[in-house]
Amino acid sequence: MSKPPFSLNIKTVDQLLSRFEKTQVLVIGDMMLDEFVWGKVSRISPEAPVPIVWVQSESTMPGGAANVANNIRALGGQVCVVGVTGTDRYGDLLIGGLTSRGIDASGLIRTDRPTTVKTRVIASHQQIVRVDRERPEALAPHVVERLLDAIRPRIEEADAIILEDYNKGVISKALLAAVIPLARKHKKIITVDPKQEHFKLYRRVTCLTPNRMEAGQAVGRELKDQKDVERAGEEIMKRLDCESLLITLGEDGLYLFEASGRRTLIPTVAQAVFDVAGAGDTVIGVYTLALACGASKLHAAQVANFAAGVVVGKVGVATLSPEELRARIQGAEKLPQASSSPRHSAKKR
Repeated sequence: MSKPPFSLNIKTVDQLLSRFEKTQVLVIGDMMLDEFVWGKVSRISPEAPVPIVWVQSESTMPGGAANVANNIRALGGQVCVVGVTGTDRYGDLLIGGLTSRGIDASGLIRTDRPTTVKTRVIASHQQIVRVDRERPEALAPHVVERLLDAIRPRIEEADAIILEDYNKGVISKALLAAVIPLARKHKKIITVDPKQEHFKLYRRVTCLTPNRMEAGQAVGRELKDQKDVERAGEEIMKRLDCESLLITLGEDGLYLFEASGRRTLIPTVAQAVFDVAGAGDTVIGVYTLALACGASKLHAAQVANFAAGVVVGKVGVATLSPEELRARIQGAEKLPQASSSPRHSAKKR
């Protein structure tokens, strides 16, 4: 593999940051509420071999697709969300959390289905347990129609669309059959955080961002090493005819596949990892925002990689500010040496 003929630099980053606040992103998908219970552990329960957590504080923040929106907004981007939430107090908390952050939540449909909630108990900077409350069955047809009614006018206003599929019921065959052609008709950037159940439906999008396991599930085999990832990436690109594919590899970084034929491994930039929760949300949010601001796919992936390196150094589901992103890139002794390999036989766009 050879090094790419261009690299990310702080001037490029500053140009992107200056455009973030002028960029509108539409996030469609499974909205959740992340609840945190913070405490200390001093002893083991006499009732069972589990720690007793002395609760000191509690907090909530947008989760799932709402966390993607939160990441975009924290970097200055304009963002609107479309999805469903319950009529319960958790739904109130989610909508309140979004609006207080300057996120347009007018596209949320309230239903009799309970709001999806993930409760994390954290003590001494470690997650002790997670409790999920959810009802992930498919949405009723009339609810899907209400979602589409909310999506159609917002697609025209957006610079980019993110489809966040957590397999909780919002993303469906009927919704995708309407949304993807409409977004393509309006020549919008479309990025997808996919799940196995709908993988084959994401044809001809701008980018998919599966993790290693999801990419392996898509091709029906475990991806044990870099060669496995490369073969799987080639297969997914050919099968779905997408413009790019960004496979997240945890501590190994990101692997970017482009329709031009370039294949780029971008090493991780995390200095210390406290919590990987929400890192994938950061990657797709920042990657999409950077693309919508005119960045190349490689530069967008490099910026997203730096952003993920910041958030995994924080406890809990986290976001980062433009200042943190810039400081992290500028403060690095050297930028990640992405290895790139052109494949001249690949179809070009």
